[in-house]
Amino acid sequence: MGEAKIQSETVPKALIYCRVSSTRQKTEGGGLESQEHRCRQYADSKGYQVVGVFPDDASGGGDFMNRPGMVALLSFLDAQPGEKYIVVFDDLKRFARDTEFHIKLRREFQARGARIECLNFKLDDDTPEGKFIETIIAAQGELEREQNRRQVIQKMKARVEKGYWVFHAPIGYRYASNRVHGKLMVYDEPLASIVREALESYAIGRFRSQAEVKRFLESKPDFPKDLPNGEVRAWKVTKMLKQSLYAGFIEVPNWNVSLRKGHHEPLISFDTFTRIQKNLDAGARPAARKDISADFPLRGFVCCDDCGKPMTAAWSKGCRKRYAYYLCDTRGCESKRKSVPRARIEDGFSDILKNMQPSKRFFALAKQMFIDAWDMHLAEAQVAKQAMVKQLKEIETQIEGVLDRIVEATNPSVITAYEKRIERLERDKIVLAERVENHIPPKGRLEEFIELSLVFLSRPWEIYENGSLAVKRTVLRLAFSEPLRYSRENGYRTTETTFPFKVLAGFNNQNEEMVHL
Repeated sequence: MGEAKIQSETVPKALIYCRVSSTRQKTEGGGLESQEHRCRQYADSKGYQVVGVFPDDASGGGDFMNRPGMVALLSFLDAQPGEKYIVVFDDLKRFARDTEFHIKLRREFQARGARIECLNFKLDDDTPEGKFIETIIAAQGELEREQNRRQVIQKMKARVEKGYWVFHAPIGYRYASNRVHGKLMVYDEPLASIVREALESYAIGRFRSQAEVKRFLESKPDFPKDLPNGEVRAWKVTKMLKQSLYAGFIEVPNWNVSLRKGHHEPLISFDTFTRIQKNLDAGARPAARKDISADFPLRGFVCCDDCGKPMTAAWSKGCRKRYAYYLCDTRGCESKRKSVPRARIEDGFSDILKNMQPSKRFFALAKQMFIDAWDMHLAEAQVAKQAMVKQLKEIETQIEGVLDRIVEATNPSVITAYEKRIERLERDKIVLAERVENHIPPKGRLEEFIELSLVFLSRPWEIYENGSLAVKRTVLRLAFSEPLRYSRENGYRTTETTFPFKVLAGFNNQNEEMVHL
């Protein structure tokens, strides 16, 4: 037993290091297994005892300290300073593909008393010729790495210039094989619909801030969350709002690839994307209160009549149960902290909304009004389209003129200014071209528009009562042009409704019959 122990202590101990450049090579290529197999065969032939294997599936960009496996290997050697190990690896290119880091890594192992051995190259530290050849081979590996990187970037850039995205697909898209286009981004449902709703809602003002967009995304179970508490990082929301891919366009400023039409299907129009950028440039807007809940759907919409500020709401704990109240919390207001039972606020509001439902006999008239308004809109759209076509031609003329000036210019700063102007004109051209194409709605939109409008006008209370919190807030914005004012003594003041309800209210004032609930 003692002889076996002595023999085991005298057998050289080896550590195997194997590396592939990507996780894909690790999972699909089987490169790590084959390298380890060859290194074990080499160790057996030399009589080495393999005590550890350290794999890597990252290139590290030439820097060995960016490879987790190499860091673990050096840490292992540091933890056992008295041991002398032999580090075995398959090829010199697996060691380091950068001349500078190759030399540094050699010194790191020498400082720890470890000897390195390569299957495909005999390392000779004793002669100047051996060191020279090793340096040349390391430099060759660096050259190949840089050449491969350059070729990959050139191919990727060429594909981007043709209108294809080559990087990781943004949320809402995924890559799929296409017979004509190769790998092409397609909708990834249900994420695509979630992202579209978030972007369009921010563009039209339904979500007034990025915080509201963030809250909306966090409320969707299918949307991927960044943090364990179910939150989405704020930078991800900003990145989504600034992503031109969702509008069907591609640009990579780092590669000097300007904005151009992509081959993938857009989630939103470029006009919507432009409005989003304008909202972002306008700066932060007040976010909707985070504490607005289904318990108090009118919080923030009903204002105190004394000060005109939005009323808040809260639950109050009584002796036996909790009570719901609305109240004004404005400093200096006569009604500050004087609560009003939730039932009084919401029952009064329900009476207002119920009285806004018009009589059935007016719907034929309302439908005809919509048709007349639609015809007027089409006539105006035709005129506007002609004006936009003319403006589009003017922009194209301006672009040609600026290009002629660039050819004649010699000052770099002047050329840069011209290029920026062309970029702005190209963006304006894209917006105008899209508006020209979509400015006149198809015939089917008329029936769709009338049907949806009449459904809402016929039963706003029913939609409000049975809808979610988001639907309730939408009904408030569509039915009332201003927030409601409430007096503790006299109840609701005169309400300001939107135009369609004002028109129908004019007919209702002629002693006509209301719809029976």
